[in-house]
Amino acid sequence: MARSRVVYKYTEAEDKSMRLGFLLIAAGLLSLLGLGCCWLRPALQERGGGVSANCTVLAVRQLGERFSCTFSCGAACRGTARYPCLQVLVRTSRSPAPALLHEDERQLRTNPKCSYIPPCARDDQENSENVTYKQKYWKKKVGSQPFTCYFNQHLRPDDVMLKRTHDETVLLHCFLWPLVTFLVGVLIVVLTICAKSLAVRAEAIKKKKHL
Repeated sequence: MARSRVVYKYTEAEDKSMRLGFLLIAAGLLSLLGLGCCWLRPALQERGGGVSANCTVLAVRQLGERFSCTFSCGAACRGTARYPCLQVLVRTSRSPAPALLHEDERQLRTNPKCSYIPPCARDDQENSENVTYKQKYWKKKVGSQPFTCYFNQHLRPDDVMLKRTHDETVLLHCFLWPLVTFLVGVLIVVLTICAKSLAVRAEAIKKKKHL
């Protein structure tokens, strides 16, 4: 004789718990997918090409060329100013060839010819003073002292980064919290099913005792 399959009928509270669990599972998976495509993948690509090295300043100079930047002077007020181009040439411990130092990946993408982009002020003179201050910092305070930089020999052999845009903490949180959300959802669903299964078995045992 074939055994009849037991169909569990969930209460309203159990049904809400199951829905919450599935919602958290879906949110965790979508978050992992979204962060992986939009944030984690480019971050890992950047880290994969960025190897730490020791850098030493070779030369600090201002080019005659000036670049435009956009400043904000209110909610609906924007303008354009100009700043001089500062170049910091360094030598890395991984390559004897000189390389151009950049603040980070964003600065490299914004202006690959310069090492520093000052906060854009309305006055060109103020921008020039900020760049000159940075030039003195690299010449006098840093000088020939070695410092940590990040070098990409395969993708960008002529550029080095002073800091990474994405560090280990950011990458950890990008992966950790969606995973925690997914696991909490799975735990809620599993516990709800187990609790219902135990309740049904207990009810069946109770009925057998009364027969």
